[in-house]
This record gives sequence, C-alpha cells and structure tokens, in this order.
Amino acid sequence: MAVLGLGLTTASGVMVRGIRNANDTITVTGASTERITSDYVDWSVKVSQSGASQQASYQGLQPAIEQTVAFLKAQGIEADEMELDSVKSEKQEVRDPRTGELRSTTWTSTQAVLIGSWNVAKIYKVSGQIGQLIGKGVPLTINEPAYTYTKLAEKRVDMLAKATKDARARARAIASEAGAGIGAITNADTGSFQITSPNSTETSDSGSYDTRTIEKDITAVMAVTFRVE
Repeated sequence: MAVLGLGLTTASGVMVRGIRNANDTITVTGASTERITSDYVDWSVKVSQSGASQQASYQGLQPAIEQTVAFLKAQGIEADEMELDSVKSEKQEVRDPRTGELRSTTWTSTQAVLIGSWNVAKIYKVSGQIGQLIGKGVPLTINEPAYTYTKLAEKRVDMLAKATKDARARARAIASEAGAGIGAITNADTGSFQITSPNSTETSDSGSYDTRTIEKDITAVMAVTFRVE
C-alpha cells in the first residue's frame, strides 16, 4: 500500500499540471495484488560430528546421519524427496599464542540431508518436529524451509495486465476532473514485483521474494503513460 500511495500521489502531481491540450500525456502508477499459496518447498538439515582425527569425525557422523534419515522417513518423507549432500571435513588447530606450538587438533565432518517436496504441508509439520533429534543427542543445524511458487511466470503476466488495467482506471478518474479523456498508451514501465508475507508493508526497488511463509502476497506495479484526449 505504501508503494501504491506514493505512486498515485506522484502521478497526480504530474497530471494536474500536464493536462492542457490533446498533445499532453499523463503517467499513472497502477498495481495488482493477489494472495497465493506456495506449491513447493526446499529444506535441509546439516549433521555435524567432531573428533580428534578426520577418520574419527567421519565414523561418528555416520550413525547420526542414519538416525536423521530414519526419523525423516518415519515422518512420511519419501526416499525420492531426500538426498544426501557430499561429506565435508574441516580441521581446526589450536596453537599457543606466544610460541605457535600446536596444542590440539579437531576435525569436524558435516553432511546435509536435502529435501525437496511438493507436499508443502508435510514438510512444514516435519520441520517443526525434527528438533526432537537434538534432544536425543544428534548434532543438527536445522535450516528454515524455503517455500516457493512454481507458476510464477504465468502469474506475472496476468498480474502485470491487471496492474495496467488499474492504471487506466486511475488515469480516467483523474483526467475527468480536468474535463479530459484518456487515449492510447504511449509508454509502460514495469515497476517492482513484490512477493511478500501476507499483509506485509515491506518494499524494495529491485523487488522481493519471501520464502519464509507458505501464504504470500504478490504485488505487481506498472507506471503507464497515456495520451490525453
């Protein structure tokens, strides 16, 4: 709403000064907003295990990975919705700050379980339950699910068309106050395309894409210039 209010105020200032003859044009900001529901989700959990050697950390990692995968399957996540990322291993050395002498070495092996699913509701539920594994001693880093809408390309075209229609309605309303009419479009600029959490006031000149919420609001903004008749 902040975007729309600013756009209409700016455009109105141009219109009132600009309507003098049939060669004039006016520019109006139009917008269209719809509520959508995400239809796909990406999610991951990372399992880590440390040890005095690289081998020890890797060996400790495997039971934790197996326990994590078993938990996910028990919650209804199918095998084709999961895959294991490659194992990563890092060495951390602790040295005496005065002499530089090596005091200890710790290896940490990590592996992520990657989940991608069309069953958004299921993943939402499981992501809230997997913390139980931490209570059982499984060292997890739980990432936030990323909820997306896969039909965005088609929706974008429809939203921009509706934003243009809204701009024409606004232009007619303002032009009528000056005793003028609206003719053909002479220019149309696509403005920001915002995908935000429901009822959010967040705006960005480059657009935004919220992946934290399942329900989202899509707002398309168009700056359209019309010929005055």
